[in-house]
Amino acid sequence: MTAPTIAAIETRALRVPLARPWAADVRELGVIVVTVTDSDGAQGIGFSWTPSIGAGAVRALIDDDLAPFLTGRAADTNGWQAAWEHVHEAGGGGVTTIALAGIDLALWDLRGKREGASLASLVGRTRESQPVYGSGVNIHYSLAELEAQARRWVAAGYAGAKIKIGKPDLAEDLDRVAAVRSILGPERALMVDANQRWQLPRAIEAAQELAAFDVAWLEEPLRADDTAGYRALHAESAVPIALGENLHTIHRFRDFLDAGAIDVAQPNIVRVGGVTPFLAIAAVVRDAGVTLAPHLLPELSAQVAFALADETWIEDVEDAGFWQSGVLERPSGVEFAGGRVAGGNRPGLGLDFVNDLTTGDER
Repeated sequence: MTAPTIAAIETRALRVPLARPWAADVRELGVIVVTVTDSDGAQGIGFSWTPSIGAGAVRALIDDDLAPFLTGRAADTNGWQAAWEHVHEAGGGGVTTIALAGIDLALWDLRGKREGASLASLVGRTRESQPVYGSGVNIHYSLAELEAQARRWVAAGYAGAKIKIGKPDLAEDLDRVAAVRSILGPERALMVDANQRWQLPRAIEAAQELAAFDVAWLEEPLRADDTAGYRALHAESAVPIALGENLHTIHRFRDFLDAGAIDVAQPNIVRVGGVTPFLAIAAVVRDAGVTLAPHLLPELSAQVAFALADETWIEDVEDAGFWQSGVLERPSGVEFAGGRVAGGNRPGLGLDFVNDLTTGDER
């Protein structure tokens, strides 16, 4: 019996409004829904995602370069490396890997629907649940708004929470961290994220000051490209250093791991190119003895995390999940309760995207 091949790859654009804008110029997410149809007529649905810019470029790369290259090839995820090499002239990561993710996810979805198996089962489920931490894009919040958000996380039962820092005055950051730590109490984990805002001297100073608040990790204090800077910071830091949401390939993760520059690796499944490269990165991180904490997309990250050997923090950004925004026809089967995430038993990815948010099909 001949294995199915890819007959068609189609895209459509969704613009998903954020219930709580991440910034004045970040009020919606760009989602490219990708449908792969195989030669037997079966379909898998995946997606590519970007929070502010680049969705049009991602879609164009899929339509103009990846779809023609992959059509007629085997309808499975084994072709990921060849597809990455095909678009590598446009960049080893970034737009290229984000575009590849849409197709890779659709192919995992297709396989799961063929076999009647969930993504977690396909990867090899080892856990029924994983812990969740509350997160928010909140540096623009007043202190009162930030405190109210922290109280919501406590009420929801989260065992940890993450806030944004990086104000012009470090003293203001420290006041905000102190306020949230007081609300969380000593038993809950507190993480902070500077979103690449600092230069090395400020990052070293901040890391020293943050140690007083028992911070679980300091995330992306420097530009994610700065391997040498992170190596120097790690040598001086009194708190664990986390990054990875802006590393796009296994090669860049290896660079940071080999440099001994990070304590927590945070690959984003879409930004690295899908489940296929994510699993390879997770194995490299585990072998290095570094903690893995997937970045965003909990409806997807949790399903893959159910197949990891260790307990792994899953990030839940307030009012930014697909199930919260109305972009899904029905829940993915991933359930959040009591500070943990469970479920994920629907065939394939379990994600069904709505049709009526489509506003980007002017291509």
